[in-house]
Amino acid sequence: MKIKELTEGERPRERMMKYGPEVLGTGELLAILLRSGTRGESAVDLAQRLLALAGGSLVQLSQIPLERLRARRGLGGAKVLPVLAALELGRRFISEESRLEKIPVVAPAQVYRMMKPVMKGLQTEECWVIYLNSARYVIGRECVSSGGLNATILDVKRIVASALERRAQSVVLVHNHPSGNPRPGSEDLNQTLALRRAMDSMSISLLDHVVLCDDSYYSFADEIVYKG
Repeated sequence: MKIKELTEGERPRERMMKYGPEVLGTGELLAILLRSGTRGESAVDLAQRLLALAGGSLVQLSQIPLERLRARRGLGGAKVLPVLAALELGRRFISEESRLEKIPVVAPAQVYRMMKPVMKGLQTEECWVIYLNSARYVIGRECVSSGGLNATILDVKRIVASALERRAQSVVLVHNHPSGNPRPGSEDLNQTLALRRAMDSMSISLLDHVVLCDDSYYSFADEIVYKG
C-alpha cells in the first residue's frame, strides 16, 4: 500500500503536523525522511525494512556503512542520506557544549552522562579531554585521539599545551572501550600515569580517567566499575 492510499489520519506527515513528532513511531519518522517508497512498497514499509536491518536500533543503524545501505533495494542514490544526516544531528544536539556550561564536575557519573551521547556505539576507540576551570566548570573539551580498535595513543605534550592555552586548572581524561568491558588495561594505566606526571609538572590536576562503555564505566579515581 502506498502512502497516498492511507487515510489522512494514517499518513505520517499529516499525523506529525496535527499531533507533533512525539506521537509517531520510529518507523514513521524514518518514513518522513525517506519521503517515498518503492514499487509495491510504501515509505513506511521501506522504513520498517531499514530499521529491521539494524535490529530495530538507531544506534546500530548509525553504524551501518553508507555503501551497504545504498546497496539495499529502494535505498540507492542519495535516498538514505537524510536518515544518516538526522542521526548525526541527533548526536550533535545531545552533545552540544552549551548544555555543559556552569555545571561543576565533581563525580565520574557526571562525566559518563556527559560523554555517553558522544561516544555511545563507536566501533573504534576515541580519547577525549575535558578541561575545567578552578570551579570545575567545563571550559572546553576535545577529541585528542581516535581510530584504534583496541587502544589509543595519547600525545601528552599536546594535551598539556592545550590545557595551558585554555588556562585549565584541572582535566578529566575519557576514552571508550568498544569491547563492552570498561576495565582498563596496562597501557591505559601507563598512559594515565604519564599524563598525570606531565600535568603535575605544570600544576594542573588530572582529576580522573573515565573509561566508558555503552552501559557502564570505570573511574580511575574511584577504581571501580559502575553500571550506567
